[in-house]
Amino acid sequence: LSAAYTAPPLRLKKHGLEYRTERAGHATRLIESARYGGPVRRRRLPGRLFIPAVAYDGAPSGLSADGRTLVLITPRHGFPRKRTTLAVVDVRSLRVRRSIELTGDFAVDAISPDGRTLYLIEYPSRDITRYAVRAYDVRAGRLLTKPVVDPDEADEPMSGVPVSRLAGPHGRWQYTLYQSEEHPFVHALDTERRTAVCIDLLDVTDVWNSTLVLRGDRLELDRSGHMVATIDLRSHTATGAPAVPTAHRAASEDAG
Repeated sequence: LSAAYTAPPLRLKKHGLEYRTERAGHATRLIESARYGGPVRRRRLPGRLFIPAVAYDGAPSGLSADGRTLVLITPRHGFPRKRTTLAVVDVRSLRVRRSIELTGDFAVDAISPDGRTLYLIEYPSRDITRYAVRAYDVRAGRLLTKPVVDPDEADEPMSGVPVSRLAGPHGRWQYTLYQSEEHPFVHALDTERRTAVCIDLLDVTDVWNSTLVLRGDRLELDRSGHMVATIDLRSHTATGAPAVPTAHRAASEDAG
């Protein structure tokens, strides 16, 4: 995935529309289509560009919640790379509004609902599990100096591998499930306020092949139909949960 591994062909779906990229010689063809039929728009963009993936499960990102801004990234040919190129696309015209050239190895993480702040994952070393979350001011065209961190864990290094991603309502919060040597955690990124909360999953050891499910004020960790942890999004605290099949639990809730 473009977060440091590969750049597979992805489809990004939102607002009833689907976006994908195709190779067009040394350029890229960006295609917008309606998921249930309708007009198709195409635009040829310079260079090789992809919709970014943000987790091992192939979850895509880069489209703002207001549907006006799409961020694409160049493919990775090695790790770490010396320079990173991104393209900020105006969805209304499908034209590149701004090209971003950064020194170092970066990947797209998220974008604020209004498209004004782009969040990037920076890989400062050859260790693919070590990273920092950076904010880029799209209007000003500059990378902000200070990393985006959990204020309560500002001195702790960020380390882990992104397994799965889930966006909260209206695109403000972006929840990423990480596998880490110490213990898994969920990185809750507030894309409006440029801050984050790291929620440790102390009762879970392995989150591979797991997904996040949003149920009101609860974020649940689901693995093969079993809820293995739950997070209270009001307090950002996590607790373990009995391994009850999701289907059975849903049936019980409906019965109640």
